[in-house]
Amino acid sequence: MNTSTKKNAEPSPQSNHELSRKLPLFYAGSLSGAFAKINAEFKGLHPDVELVSEPAGSVTAIRRITEQNRECGVVASADYRLIPQLMFPNYADWYINFASEEIVLTYSEKSKYQDQINASNWFEILQREDVKFGRSDPDQDPGGYRTLLVWQLAEKYYNVPGFYQKLLNAKGDIVMGGNVRPGDIDYNFSYKAPAVQNNRKIITLPEEINLSTKRFENYYAQAKVELKGSKSGETLTVIGEPILFGLTIPKNYPNQELAVSWVGFLLSSEGVAIMKNAGWTSIRPAITNDINKVPKALISRVK
Repeated sequence: MNTSTKKNAEPSPQSNHELSRKLPLFYAGSLSGAFAKINAEFKGLHPDVELVSEPAGSVTAIRRITEQNRECGVVASADYRLIPQLMFPNYADWYINFASEEIVLTYSEKSKYQDQINASNWFEILQREDVKFGRSDPDQDPGGYRTLLVWQLAEKYYNVPGFYQKLLNAKGDIVMGGNVRPGDIDYNFSYKAPAVQNNRKIITLPEEINLSTKRFENYYAQAKVELKGSKSGETLTVIGEPILFGLTIPKNYPNQELAVSWVGFLLSSEGVAIMKNAGWTSIRPAITNDINKVPKALISRVK
């Protein structure tokens, strides 16, 4: 149903005739399914807008702006921390946390030992020499370094000394991308919402290791990984913490009002409902780092 026909819908910050031009959207690939639905509804409200979506790893998405000087209206990262780390102060000075997530282990009916694996023995099965398990590149995608954090936390939680290094150096440890496809591996570490959307079988991990809740933020902080920095020779340390997706509008995007309108729709009741139907947990009201720098049209939807 087109949201323009629904009654009692929250108004978009701008009316149809005020919105035109192209809106490039750079966002984490895990958001692709949900944002496709957001875009379809937004396009129905504002048919003159040309939405150009570029899903990618969050680090890659941000570096398209900061290193390649690409024009972008809204950038949404799977890890909100990348925005201040890579974009402040030249490209942005605020961000909004709009969704939370958790890491799960996915598999299919073709996965080795799929009839044996469960929430109690998954860490044992992944150590078998004939099992292949996938993760994304930690230097390009938060899902990749969060997987490494989960492995470190699992070592502590299950009291399996050396577990992290054993998985990291295993011949079955596959970095996804290029010619590697989900069917080439037995198990994959993923966010829950896209796994559900893609009808994957899921092993839910304990809250102590799945990075899902503020309740265990001190436990998560025991884990850390080193990533490549923005410049050659630099490194970036990532500490374990609850998963929060964040977004911002780059300072140099020429049509700020158009970008604000899209973000306003994402944070509206309709946007939240769309995200929920796609399996996401929206943060409502959304959380910002600086209420004084957030565009005025969004203040009512953040805290």
